Amino acid sequence: MMSLTRRIVCKSLGRFVVAALVVLSLAGSAAWAQSLESLRTEGVLGERYDGLVVARQPSGAADRIASEVNAQRQALYKQRAAEQGVPPDQVGRVYAKQIFDQAPKSTRFLT
Repeated sequence: MMSLTRRIVCKSLGRFVVAALVVLSLAGSAAWAQSLESLRTEGVLGERYDGLVVARQPSGAADRIASEVNAQRQALYKQRAAEQGVPPDQVGRVYAKQIFDQAPKSTRFLT
């Protein structure tokens, strides 16, 4: 039987995907999303196990995209954490698992 916390977190994962899509569509940045995926595939950006992205090969574009992605993710993690009464870093670790499952195969995951 799934614990209450796990059910809440699983439900939140679905909301995360919807929220991420809304954020991307509101920002009008299909190119931004493509850039994130391209940079992850190329190894320029990596994902951390705390749900944040990191520039593995720092450059203006990679640093800018990493900052934008992390700002949006952190805002979402804080919102979910407040709703669930848990620390934001705990929420980030849960989302990191979903990111790991959905990221391109060549994405680097860093500690």
